[in-house]
This record gives sequence, structure tokens and C-alpha cells, in this order.
Amino acid sequence: MAKKKEEKEKLDIQPLGDRVVIEREESEQKTPGGIVLPDTAKEKPKQGRVVSVGTGRQLKDGTIVPLSVKVGDRVIFSSYAGEEFKLGDRELLLMREEDILAVIEE
Repeated sequence: MAKKKEEKEKLDIQPLGDRVVIEREESEQKTPGGIVLPDTAKEKPKQGRVVSVGTGRQLKDGTIVPLSVKVGDRVIFSSYAGEEFKLGDRELLLMREEDILAVIEE
């Protein structure tokens, strides 16, 4: 059985502090009514998979609080959250953990 793309490609980036790297899910090609959407009409998905996490949030007293998300979690995030960037052929988002709204249980 073939491995998933994110499992076989190692990610060469380590976010700092309370930041996470997320790969967006693919956007829908059709509406529920069956209309095919052109690329310009598609909304960017607000869901994705966590591919890398930082060490955690540092409190004023120096204590590190670990992040509540982990690599592989499927998450929902704010519409305009994070900074988009490319790493190789992958389009990724770098955002703070606070921009993640929910973890989707699978």
C-alpha cells in the first residue's frame, strides 16, 4: 500500500515557540449541486493537517507550555490566519496555535 504524501516527504522546517505548520486540504472541485468551480471561484479551505509543531508557548516565568496540537492532527483555523509559504512543491501555512479553532476527531 502506498504511503500518503505527507508521510513519505520529510518536512525540513521546525517552527519556533507556539507556532505550527499546516498543509491546507484540497478545495472542493464541485458544489453540492454538481457545478464545477473554476480555480478563481474556489475558496481556500479553512481546514488542514498539522505537519510540524514548535516547542510550546513560553510564559513570563520561563516555563514552556506544550502545544495542544500534534503532528497529524486535522484542524480548523481562522480564514486569514497564518503566513503562506512554499517549501519545495508544497504550499504551507505558518501560524500561531491560538489561530487554530478546533481539532477534528477522526
